Amino acid sequence: MSTIANRPTATRLLADLAPRRGRAEALLLLDTVAAIGFAGGLAGAITHADRVATLLPWLCIAGAAAIARGGLIAALADAGAAAGRQMTMTARQRVVSATFTMMPGGRRTSADIVTAAVDEVDALDGYAARFLPARRAAAIAPLIVLGVIATASWVSALILLATLLPFVAAMILAGGAAADRSRRQFMALSRLSALFADRVRALPVVLAFRAEQREADHIGRAAEDLATRTMGVLRVAFVSSGALEFFAALSVALVAVYCGFALLGLLPFGSLETLDLGDAFFVLALSPEFYAPMRRLAAAYHERQAAQTAAERLAPLLSDSAIAPVQLPRAAVAPSVAFQAVTIRYQDRDEAAVINLSLTIESGETLALVGPSGSGKTSLLHSLLGLAPVSEGTILIDGAPLPLGGSVAAVAAWAGQNPLIPPGTIGQAIALGDRTADAAGIAAAADAAGLGPALARRPEGLEAMIDARGGGLSGGERRRIGIARALLKDAPLLLLDEPTAHLDAAAEEEIIALLARACTGRTVIIATHSARLAAIADRVVILGGHA
Repeated sequence: MSTIANRPTATRLLADLAPRRGRAEALLLLDTVAAIGFAGGLAGAITHADRVATLLPWLCIAGAAAIARGGLIAALADAGAAAGRQMTMTARQRVVSATFTMMPGGRRTSADIVTAAVDEVDALDGYAARFLPARRAAAIAPLIVLGVIATASWVSALILLATLLPFVAAMILAGGAAADRSRRQFMALSRLSALFADRVRALPVVLAFRAEQREADHIGRAAEDLATRTMGVLRVAFVSSGALEFFAALSVALVAVYCGFALLGLLPFGSLETLDLGDAFFVLALSPEFYAPMRRLAAAYHERQAAQTAAERLAPLLSDSAIAPVQLPRAAVAPSVAFQAVTIRYQDRDEAAVINLSLTIESGETLALVGPSGSGKTSLLHSLLGLAPVSEGTILIDGAPLPLGGSVAAVAAWAGQNPLIPPGTIGQAIALGDRTADAAGIAAAADAAGLGPALARRPEGLEAMIDARGGGLSGGERRRIGIARALLKDAPLLLLDEPTAHLDAAAEEEIIALLARACTGRTVIIATHSARLAAIADRVVILGGHA
């Protein structure tokens, strides 16, 4: 039901992403013109085969047309590839933008987003490169060919026109049979890609619980399902291709029989038109071109089905991000923050994370949020960054309402218990806080965050390389990198999410001391379980309940 409901949206999405009419359609029509020239050259050569002087010009026409067709096919491949790149690039940019502007509380996992940005977007390439040019040319090129054939033999034109109906019926039946199988095959591919990406992300957990064989079997079953569905699609494609080729060959054969009998004067109903050898050969040489655009369209129909299915899956992702986060202007002084009857409710949870909370943090105040796990501490911080869904109530920044989907990221610095450690150097990891900072500023932030001893143990200092998992860094060093980023940004609002969790007592004391210094002159909100960290706050708010 949801797939059917998404189809109009998917159709609009394809129309929006598709490149405008371009070179590919023009090249296909020029190929039809070159085919007419080739057929005319051959017919003229047959007619004037008795004299070399009159034969050579017709052979030159046929040769030039053949060379032109070769060049047009090569140019068509380049034009189609360019159209495909344009469509996939536009779609991928929108998917990536949607990832950063996604409304909070959604159900999509990182594996879903990766699959959308790679597999589902790649399915649009053939749609723009082959199907769209073929569809547009199929509506015009056969009429051109039919009109030219009619000038030589109007009866042959009528035969081709009459055989067009079963040909079109065969295309419709073949497309209908292939549509559902193609959709199921593509969805199986998407599930397999998402499953594989999810298991790679969770590989340390899989290895820790010795579940390698179980997960390998799971992926293997998904791969077998995909292979079975792919073979089903291929079987339908082979049958439909055979049916289309049969009707195309039958129609050309009927034209050939008519021309042959007309030339021999053996038609049972008498001669309906005057047909000579040149006209008959011209009609026979050109008749296959009447069906060529439609056969090309039939061959590319699978690309359309794949793109339709991909668009059906992409449309909800892009519609989920209809509201882009609003960035507040950077403030020169510490802002006040007020939660007025705020309720935060996630889509996949029965109970709200925060219910009807009203709370005001004054400018320059340090507030500690304490309470059991699930009481909504992190959700409140995330709501300020547009990462948690505020279903009811209002958030005020310096008295101004924060728009739906809005974020205070422009005026805030963040430090959490699991800071992101990208592959690169320690200095680059700290520089995420401010991309404009120079080496001296990064070094000062690192020193203020207490990273001096850790850097002293590494000959490269800030240029020491670290991997994506922060290999070689202790838990305390990772937290200090996160705090160094926050200090580097020098924002007037500081958000801290369990910055001392799971640290030993000595490391916790050191980080609490440097955080106490960092709070000066800022509005600070700290989510913590630590009584010692909460002690540095001007005020402590205890949250209760469970989310």
